[in-house]
Amino acid sequence: MNFFKRVLSTLTGIIVFFILAVIGLVLMAILFGSSSEELVQVRSNSVLELKLDFPINDYAGRTEFKQYSFLNESKKNGLFNIIDAINYASIDDKIKGISIPNNFINSGFAQTKALRDALKTFKTSGKFVVAYADIFTQKDYYLSSIADTIYLNPAGSMEFKGLYTERLYFKDFQEKSGLKMEVVRLGKYKSAVEPFLTNEMSDNNRIQIEAYLTSLWSSIKQDISESRNISVEQLNVIADSLLARKPYLAKNSGLIDKIEYQDEYVNGMKYAIGLEPNDRLNTISIKDYAEYTASKLALNKSKNRIAVIYAQGNIIYGEGDKNNIGQITTNKAIKRAREDKRVKAIVLRVNSPGGSALASELIWREIELTKKVKPVIVSMGDMAASGGYYIACNADKIIAEPTTITGSIGVFGILPNGKELAKNMGINAEQVATNTNAVTYSFFEPLNDIQRSFIQEGILDVYDLFSARVAAGRQLTRVQVEKVAQGRVWTGLDALKNGLVDEIGGLDLALQRAAEAAEIEDYQVKELPIYQKDLDKLLEQFGLATTKESIIKEELGAENYKIYQEIKSMTAMKGVQLLFPFSTEIK
Repeated sequence: MNFFKRVLSTLTGIIVFFILAVIGLVLMAILFGSSSEELVQVRSNSVLELKLDFPINDYAGRTEFKQYSFLNESKKNGLFNIIDAINYASIDDKIKGISIPNNFINSGFAQTKALRDALKTFKTSGKFVVAYADIFTQKDYYLSSIADTIYLNPAGSMEFKGLYTERLYFKDFQEKSGLKMEVVRLGKYKSAVEPFLTNEMSDNNRIQIEAYLTSLWSSIKQDISESRNISVEQLNVIADSLLARKPYLAKNSGLIDKIEYQDEYVNGMKYAIGLEPNDRLNTISIKDYAEYTASKLALNKSKNRIAVIYAQGNIIYGEGDKNNIGQITTNKAIKRAREDKRVKAIVLRVNSPGGSALASELIWREIELTKKVKPVIVSMGDMAASGGYYIACNADKIIAEPTTITGSIGVFGILPNGKELAKNMGINAEQVATNTNAVTYSFFEPLNDIQRSFIQEGILDVYDLFSARVAAGRQLTRVQVEKVAQGRVWTGLDALKNGLVDEIGGLDLALQRAAEAAEIEDYQVKELPIYQKDLDKLLEQFGLATTKESIIKEELGAENYKIYQEIKSMTAMKGVQLLFPFSTEIK
């Protein structure tokens, strides 16, 4: 009897929990809905605050909840929402100028350049752009260098020293731990798997990294040189001798204009607007203003559409999300745009280091089908390398930022092997098979010659197909492709020289070329894809579930968690990979 009472009480508890959960979700939806309906208010004589310390994606994302449609969301804090807001501010009489405050910007170099270019255009309106920092990181300064006046806190510091990157190598770790990675690669510059093969950087890898870092740094110096009227040669002297590390050195070097505190910086903006020191300075955050701007731009009633389809993150086989490109989600978006008669052209915005070879080929196919119906233009972001270049190579036109990292036309396969690890732990695996090659792979056994030859055959097939796709898409011979392939990485400027891209520019230029190809003058932008969320992710988002990753990150700390993610990503890969050395972080 007690047993049935316990069962009944448990069922009652579960029912009550779900009732309360549904009520809670409804209340939250009402709350969120009411707040979203309140329009952002922009006061007269306002300054737009360009504080960019949040993660900046090209596409903030539009999400739909199948079970709870009232929770659907469409964020407006993506890179191009911000750029739209900056452009709109130039004609908004209520906005008198832009402030770039104490940022620690969370974006890539190509994204930062796109923002910087938008600020450069904004300045032609005659409105001011000013910047302040307690600490200028190198990327923060690159953005802020476009400002009319640059302030640095008297007790602050500045980083201007050139670029570097650091790679971790795991050969000795594998031998000590017994966990080994079986690697097959094609392309002498294909360095994504090099850390598992050696404890030192190869000459080929060092050459390509030095080349793209030098090209990237040259582009950054050229922009700063033009804005600050300092020669590129002198900028190198400043970087080599660290002549900007302290406020007075930075000012003497010409990189900043004023050494003052933040209250003095604010008073300077008040003076520029015509306010007294005791008057209130009206400011509006870029996030709020981007929401405000989006509502204004939505008033465009043109019947024509240009679909901008965002492909950002690693390429995976399956569904995609805001951080991963899956062929199911991406192809659904491409097909939707292809079949929509209002959509006259498509811009594919690629920001990806690559990933699954199979998924890349499937996306390539969908673009090939679409090209026959309407123009497809590719806009490259921070990175469009390996699989990211694969899905871009057959577009009608490819446009890259000068700081885009692209190319990496090469292939590798990787399989984890735990033979020695298992042996050290006292574990032995035995296999029984009906045919000679029934055991194609075992985690507990090293690859034999036959297995390795099959993998090499698959790698060669993918590389051959990849090269053929590039040759056809870029109208190059296979010999010409081979000269720029082998896994070699290029910046956008170098890729323009060797025929991998057509023009240098941002999404605005890609949209212009798409409109020209479609022979339209006016249009609306239709952003895709639309992402789906399920109940599990919903509960996690509202704190009703704690993920394993959250626990591990908390225990390991941020830096150790990055290393954990690298190893986890490598061991989770399935099939042949077209991937850039994704652990490369430029600092």
